[in-house]
Amino acid sequence: MRPSGRAPDQLRSVVIETGATKHAEGSCLIRMGETHVLCTASIEGRTPPWMRNSGLGWVTAEYGMLPRATHTRNRREASVGKISGRTQEIQRLIGRSLRAGTDRVMLGERQITVDCDVLQADGGTRCASITGGWVALRLAAQKLVDAGELKENPITQHVAAVSCGVYEGKPVLDLDYAEDSEAGTDANVVMTGAGGLVEVQGSAEGATFSRAELDTLLNLAEAGIAELVAAQKAAVGG
Repeated sequence: MRPSGRAPDQLRSVVIETGATKHAEGSCLIRMGETHVLCTASIEGRTPPWMRNSGLGWVTAEYGMLPRATHTRNRREASVGKISGRTQEIQRLIGRSLRAGTDRVMLGERQITVDCDVLQADGGTRCASITGGWVALRLAAQKLVDAGELKENPITQHVAAVSCGVYEGKPVLDLDYAEDSEAGTDANVVMTGAGGLVEVQGSAEGATFSRAELDTLLNLAEAGIAELVAAQKAAVGG
């Protein structure tokens, strides 16, 4: 039995509330169980200097955890004076994932920055950030369409992510902290709504895992991501 009582292939409850902030062009608060992430998307009318005159747009991301997102207070990284390696890795993952669903030619020479702030953490924060970040990104890009600056929304594919792993010898979907901290195998899977793999991160914690177990985890993730894409569609209206 999983600590939460969920079935092996069952996601935590998923709630996506759009319009979570007043000023951002796109925003949502995503709740996956007890993991809550505020995602905001901001549009700039220019790209980074190294992309100027390329005709391409850019999507990037920043990620952070509030000091009391976990059981004990963590110091803000700004107070330490540097970004941790974990934060950098997650930011890059979110950015890569969201760009996979973006037609950068259609976006034109603009940059959209997606900020993912973890309000409360109970495992799977990077996956929730990608899933919610896509919603914020899509809403922001729609603002450009509504304003007549673009003919079509350049966010052309849904992108969502979910964790999976082997807990007490059994493959399970969407690990919470109690499972993640004890899992024998832990993986994060990012996919498009069409079923294309964007990224697979997986590692063994102690014992190795087999190709058959990996296939089982990918099948679990694919089914879970289909549910998350349905939640995204409900949130943005398509």
